[in-house]
Amino acid sequence: MDVMETADRIGLDLRLNGLVIFRNLLEDPAVKAMRELLETPTQDLRRLAQAYGNFAALLFEKTTSWSRYLFDLTMQDENLYVKSVCGKEGPSPQLTQCLERELKFLEEFSRLTGSEALGQAAGQLDFLPSWRTSELDFKAAYENHLANVQSEGYGIFARYHVFTVEDGRLVPVKYPDPQRLSQLPGYEKEREKVVANTLALLRGEAANNVLLYGDAGTGKSSAVKAIANEYFHEGLRLVEVKKNQLYQIPELVDGLAANPLKFILFIDDLSFTANDDNFAALKAILEGSVGGRSKNIAVYATSNRRHLIKETLSDREGDDIHHGDTMQELMSLSARFGLTITFSRPDKERFVAIVRELAAQYGVDMPEEKLIVKAEAFAIRAGGRSPRVAKQFIELVKSGVPV
Repeated sequence: MDVMETADRIGLDLRLNGLVIFRNLLEDPAVKAMRELLETPTQDLRRLAQAYGNFAALLFEKTTSWSRYLFDLTMQDENLYVKSVCGKEGPSPQLTQCLERELKFLEEFSRLTGSEALGQAAGQLDFLPSWRTSELDFKAAYENHLANVQSEGYGIFARYHVFTVEDGRLVPVKYPDPQRLSQLPGYEKEREKVVANTLALLRGEAANNVLLYGDAGTGKSSAVKAIANEYFHEGLRLVEVKKNQLYQIPELVDGLAANPLKFILFIDDLSFTANDDNFAALKAILEGSVGGRSKNIAVYATSNRRHLIKETLSDREGDDIHHGDTMQELMSLSARFGLTITFSRPDKERFVAIVRELAAQYGVDMPEEKLIVKAEAFAIRAGGRSPRVAKQFIELVKSGVPV
């Protein structure tokens, strides 16, 4: 492009404001700042310099390349076209034609230089910093993105793989626990069943809801998080849900059901009292809606209680006329998890094997006999053997803390 005159800048602004498929881009702070820059008259040097500086500051927070910035926004955008591709009917010819036009425009727009954005005033404002541009093929890249959307996802699901729930909305976890399956020694046999169930979910086959039950510190939660990390690139996403948020989940599930990705709804440390309102909410989630349970979603829960219910003596005696039926209903909740896996506290042999493996992972240099004696003594002081205790011990040894 040659240095743009006022008419060229106005034309760019008009085309930008006329985006249909990629209309979400107009809400991006840097794109908003670029719009303001293009709308500023070139005769008003003060306002023009201010608009330019505002845009450059927002851009440079992320990158010095306008081309790369706009390219990434385009590829990650959650828009009506990518949703139609994942739908049953697919995109209409009109939508496809619109997509091609907008991708061509965005590719041209990504090559806009600082001088071109300033138009006739470029010579008078040559002290302003420039940004980089490059030749990027938006059309080819977007076609590749659509071809891989089943595993890569779109929108926030393309950028993140772990989410929490806030006010009924999914919020990405920017720095999730990086735990991998290879870093969790000692419970491979138990995890095999969870992995097999997860692979069935990823293949679109019938997958069970999973209850990981057992002693504290045995790696139940770590197993679920590590599986999410392991199969992220195959289209798996993890949504961590707190017990008091369960009533928000049915609406959330309806939105996820149309997504091409696969989701684990993860409820950590789950238990109920006999009169807990959240009980009914979880029961509804496990049983699914009138339309059936979505095939791309499974519930994985961890608990220290086999039947998920905190019982007291008064609960057992009770004053409910149909008390037996009530308790039976409460205790049957665990049966709604098709797969229940027990993580028991390790015996000495398993504990020693875990300590050995973790010592190798961390590069701990200590005679094995001495290491095991110290680990056993540490476990006694910590309240018993567990993978968590073994990891704490090894980390302390590695850092040089006396144990």
